[in-house]
Amino acid sequence: MLIGYARVSTVDQNLALQREALTEAGCEKIFTEQMSGAVAHRPQLVDAISYARSGDTIVVWKLDRLARSIKQLIDTIESLRVRGIGFRSLTEALDTTTAQGRLVFHMFGALAEFERSLIRERTQAGLLAAKRAGRTGGRPPKLTDEDIEAARAMLTNPDIGVASVANRLGVSLATLYRYIPAARASTTESVSS
Repeated sequence: MLIGYARVSTVDQNLALQREALTEAGCEKIFTEQMSGAVAHRPQLVDAISYARSGDTIVVWKLDRLARSIKQLIDTIESLRVRGIGFRSLTEALDTTTAQGRLVFHMFGALAEFERSLIRERTQAGLLAAKRAGRTGGRPPKLTDEDIEAARAMLTNPDIGVASVANRLGVSLATLYRYIPAARASTTESVSS
């Protein structure tokens, strides 16, 4: 059985063209919805996929009606394949029920994996270059060396509590303890005495 899925993003767009193309392609049941492709959960798409049984084929007018990214497309088509359900796009002439269509789909998958690898390599190279240039990633430190020195000096005064020191420096107690672990010990000593 051929099961159609048609989607438009806005009220201004019309489903008629997609519905007509899906009907001409032989779709016996057509699920339609008006929803942005950027929305992850599309109820009618979920219903169409749930409705499909092994041996059926989900048909769309264009690939972008099914997915917004190559990764999303590959994940969706792979989940169909595992259940024995084919996929066909009318505009791009992609049909995973044929050997040629499966080859094209596998090339999509290989290209997506290649893209992920390139991004990973570029990120690693950028981090390495930044490290060689003396830059480190992450947030700037909350306390400077001078702040830490001042905090230690204040903590030697028994009249100034840890909370006051943290407050004066504009940091939380947890941050102060992270920079000066001994401050925690001075808190527990003052509490126990």
